[in-house]
Amino acid sequence: MKLKNNITGSWFILIAISSLFLGLIFGVLGGFQHMFPDLLKENLSFQKTRPLHAYLSINWIFTAATGIIYYYLPEVSGRKIYSQLLAKIHIFLQILILVLVCVFFVLGKFGGREYLEFPPYIIILVIGSWILFMINFFMTVKPNYKTVPVYVWSWSTGLVFFLITILEAQLWQLPFFNNNIIRDVTVQWKAMGSMVGSWNMLVYGTAMFAMEKISGDKSINQSKKAFFFYFLGLTNLMFNWGHHTYIVPSSPIVKTIAYTISMTELFILANIIYSFRKTYLRTNHKNHLLSFRILTYAEVWILMNLVLSISISVPAINFYTHGTHITVAHAMGSTIGINTLLLLASITMIVDDVAPKFINKKRYHWSLIIFNISLVIFWVCLVGMGLQKISEKLDNKGFYDIMNSLSIYFKIFTSSGAVLLITLFALLFPLFTFSWQSVTKKLQ
Repeated sequence: MKLKNNITGSWFILIAISSLFLGLIFGVLGGFQHMFPDLLKENLSFQKTRPLHAYLSINWIFTAATGIIYYYLPEVSGRKIYSQLLAKIHIFLQILILVLVCVFFVLGKFGGREYLEFPPYIIILVIGSWILFMINFFMTVKPNYKTVPVYVWSWSTGLVFFLITILEAQLWQLPFFNNNIIRDVTVQWKAMGSMVGSWNMLVYGTAMFAMEKISGDKSINQSKKAFFFYFLGLTNLMFNWGHHTYIVPSSPIVKTIAYTISMTELFILANIIYSFRKTYLRTNHKNHLLSFRILTYAEVWILMNLVLSISISVPAINFYTHGTHITVAHAMGSTIGINTLLLLASITMIVDDVAPKFINKKRYHWSLIIFNISLVIFWVCLVGMGLQKISEKLDNKGFYDIMNSLSIYFKIFTSSGAVLLITLFALLFPLFTFSWQSVTKKLQ
């Protein structure tokens, strides 16, 4: 079954791509500010570009997943979207939130906690828009959880847990938490760790649906094995955040559970893709070849990040790596190498379904190759910076000595980031154009 043009889904993909591109620009700018601290210091300092980069990158993941789900809903449910009015209000709120956050950050008006640094009252708009999305999703799908495939479970979990974690992330405003730094830090890490799990559920759900369409085998997403790994992923979502709080004087049992659960991290998705590839190869056909290639690159990043993830979750190693660029490498490998590629695979599949000749697939694949090469350099550089920082700290070097020793890494890191920006622009532009023509009803 081919997907039909979906203006609601296209709006969210359009907003998501715009968010990612802006996030990349601020990320590259932040990299140059590491090398040249006075660059735009008065108007757009690093204190502003960093939260802009972080927020816009996270917003890309949630918003792109939202757009893809809106596209898939009619096919999954066999029904039209429950309420176009709610969808339109959702779009308006999403744009409003994006504009408000960016304006506040540029003006230097903060007030929240890390990754949610914008003034806390904006959370009201975020929660409101998400509730609208949840109403549209559940009233359209009307899931019977005894029979629905695992990706519907995954989407449902992601929707519910995002609402829970965004509320949880505001507990710092209560005196009980705000007046105790240990409680404050623990709750924030818990909330943000589980929030990552919620967007992973949304992204992985879109990937599983895409895999089903590519392979043509619907049995995978309704198998006992798929549900076993789903519940393992749910456990991961709820408990693995604790590996970020090893250094916090919290309960040893929490740390033990976190370590144990963290060892399962990414095995879930790796197994899903392995099963998909086995099925795909068995079916011996070439549905959505471009999307399949993108998923293959994502598989490589899963394996690379798997090794790093397991390593830094070991308490003895985490003691040295936490707070270094190695943690950033893990975050970038997950955000760009895994989540972004999985989202790109789903979006290109949508384009291929709605307008098969819209993308120049040969040119797109070459952009993917250059993108992945630059991302590998980017990722390795971050790991190298982390190892160098650990070494310098063990030698009791001062902050400025450590930063000077990292100068070569910053140069390579920023240069590869600039190439990453260019190649991602090449990957995103045809998808942006498709979405723009869709919402302006010019799509042929």
